[in-house]
Amino acid sequence: MIKRIFLGCLFFLLVACGKSDRPIIAFYYWKTILKFSETEKEILQDNKVNKLYVRYFDVGLHPKTQQPIPISPIHFQENTSNFEIVPIIFIQNKVMLLSNVDINHLAQKTVRLVEEINLKNKIDCKEIQIDCDWTLKSKDNYLKFIEKFKTLSRKKLSATIRLHQVKYFKKTKIPNVDSGVLMYYNMGTIASDSLNSIYSEKIAKKYLASLKKYPLHLDFALPIYSWAIHIRNQKVIGLRSKLNLSELRKDGNFQQISTIFFKTKHSNYKNGIFYEENDLLKIEALSSENLIEMADQLSENTAQPPKEIIFYDLDEFNLKNYEKNIFEQVISCF
Repeated sequence: MIKRIFLGCLFFLLVACGKSDRPIIAFYYWKTILKFSETEKEILQDNKVNKLYVRYFDVGLHPKTQQPIPISPIHFQENTSNFEIVPIIFIQNKVMLLSNVDINHLAQKTVRLVEEINLKNKIDCKEIQIDCDWTLKSKDNYLKFIEKFKTLSRKKLSATIRLHQVKYFKKTKIPNVDSGVLMYYNMGTIASDSLNSIYSEKIAKKYLASLKKYPLHLDFALPIYSWAIHIRNQKVIGLRSKLNLSELRKDGNFQQISTIFFKTKHSNYKNGIFYEENDLLKIEALSSENLIEMADQLSENTAQPPKEIIFYDLDEFNLKNYEKNIFEQVISCF
């Protein structure tokens, strides 16, 4: 009897320890106005989310001067005091490709704008994340920027990492940050074929083995967004957000001709976009099964278990495509 009680207690202790070791659920917030819908609030509450990665602004180039400028800074219309906010600065790679860019000045201005947004909204952040898909040609400027930004901000610093930067890290180098977030999506080419550019198991397998060799600790970002690729005369003319299978099936202007393709029956406007007769829309989305598969792949190939799984992105349109417990299902894979 005593032995049975001991084994039972041991079992519950192990289960409890296992749960505490699971990564936390976090979300990216990628809109210019931070205001939660009721659906978004419900998801945050149900999943006990207390950490949000919020895009503060982009850094791009002025169309005339070709000098770095902030683009579309965030506006807060929601009380975020119950959340740990991690500001994200998305830096377009063309900024880092500039041969005459003043890295020190750019870092100073970027830190100052983050501080201004934080002060205005009474946010005391512990961490800042830099999002930039740097290349071999831009890496020197990017790595210098990271060094300067870290010194000036005096915050924990994280950076987004792409699959190719993991596999070829000896060439692309590793930024001097405290941790990285692997963006486990946007793997393929946006094209008129039948392949999914957001996630491809075939492409993923080419990179997964490299994860265990990557020296920097990685958390993982997984996609819950969808989009439509607008095709005319077999050429891609744009990406269309806020469109999915259920949305197009309800619209009499479009005819479903395969599992992922819709054909424009006659010319029309939808969400401010003009569609010519015979234009095609290719839906790219991920099922719950895809997300579980992706989580299993990462779990089996990572050197260290992630501390966080960050879903991109918190938007009612995206959330309605999944059952409520999908986020718990994903983190249970680790």
